[in-house]
Amino acid sequence: MRLLIVGSLEGHIATAGQIALKKGAKVAHVDDTPQALESLRSGQGADLVMADVSLDVGELIDALQDERISVPVIACGIGNDSRAAVDAIKAGAKEYVPLPPDPEMIAAVLAAVAEEATSFLSRDPAMARVLKLAERVAPSEASVLITGESGTGKEVMARHIHGKSKRADKPFISVNCAAIPENLLESELFGHEKGAFTGAVARRVGKFEEANGGTLLLDEISEMHPRLQAKLLRAIQEREIDRLGGSKPVKVNIRLLATSNRDLEEAVRDGSFREDLYFRLNVVNVALPPLRDRPKDVEVLAEHFTRKYAEANALPAPEIDDEALEQLKTCPWRGNVRELENTIHRAVLLAADGCITPDTILLKNAGATEATKAASGTERTAGATAGSETASSHHGDSERHGLVGRTVADVERDLILNTLEHCLGNRTHAANILGISIRTLRNKLRAYSQEGIRVPAPGEADRATA
Repeated sequence: MRLLIVGSLEGHIATAGQIALKKGAKVAHVDDTPQALESLRSGQGADLVMADVSLDVGELIDALQDERISVPVIACGIGNDSRAAVDAIKAGAKEYVPLPPDPEMIAAVLAAVAEEATSFLSRDPAMARVLKLAERVAPSEASVLITGESGTGKEVMARHIHGKSKRADKPFISVNCAAIPENLLESELFGHEKGAFTGAVARRVGKFEEANGGTLLLDEISEMHPRLQAKLLRAIQEREIDRLGGSKPVKVNIRLLATSNRDLEEAVRDGSFREDLYFRLNVVNVALPPLRDRPKDVEVLAEHFTRKYAEANALPAPEIDDEALEQLKTCPWRGNVRELENTIHRAVLLAADGCITPDTILLKNAGATEATKAASGTERTAGATAGSETASSHHGDSERHGLVGRTVADVERDLILNTLEHCLGNRTHAANILGISIRTLRNKLRAYSQEGIRVPAPGEADRATA
């Protein structure tokens, strides 16, 4: 665990640092946001950032987003300052820790970050076989290709393999190849020197160097451009990389993991993925089954997410009644664990009388399995379908008429805010659905707030509309 402390923490740096060191963390300290960015650019890295609320926490988080640096941030301030805590959480901080720091709270935060990064919850025999394979190959230096549908937990599995490897105490660095434009991904992976291209205002160490000694995960590698695949292949073979604008190669020592939700063999056949790179990556294939094929995992994951989001929203953890649990187990879960997590988050917020019922989980396709079993091709079913199609047509007409006379800006605002509410205030999920960058979304939300329009904070959307 690498902890980066930003700011003075009102004079409590030494205490917080000592607590973290006793819990096994490696601690670094900088004074402000520019120094924090410089530290992270230089390859020192961090698994957690602890920021003083006297600094602009929102500015720090936005800067991390702009630099494509993915690291959780917790805010610290004197006493139980509710205003500072709310502002920090709204800005994107994961947690607020009062100062002077409580050893148990610091330990709990560090443990939570470590557990979330490496734990893989499972009870189903289908997953037991996969975990057995993963844990058998984890201590080796072999490259591992982790495959499975979107939302099955491929990155969690990668972190689990790293945690069971001989490199567990070294950095684990993840790069989402699908989320970074092709023209930026090269410098993200290999780094660049100052002046290497327009906008390269400072030298930056790439992810290969940042992961030196540890593990590098290339998430959704199937989305990487073929031109960059050739450079990646050389880096894997030679164990050295060339920074953009650099004058000499840099040696690296990494263990490589990759994920894909596409069939890479098919991608090789259609020419979008290099065959030699595929064989380099696919020394061992860990294939994650979809959630619908491991029903015993649904219950354990649902219970875990119930506790997690009850605690996150300062609510008592509700029970899941038998009918709701059965509905969860029979759902097809097209979005797999990610969809289940969002469903339980919503259910926790809507649960009444300490119980999650079918009315609170709000599954759009909850009756899909029963409907399929009951389908018999009768006239009643056909008539219902026809009626449904007619109703759908009228609904579409009314939606179109509802847009007439409105400005594009108004429609865009409603779309963004409705999507944010659907995602329970989660900015990253909303940006992905809308097809815009997180920075664009944050800028628009900031503008709406300045206009006096209420913007849901993370986790508050359903309560705000209840």
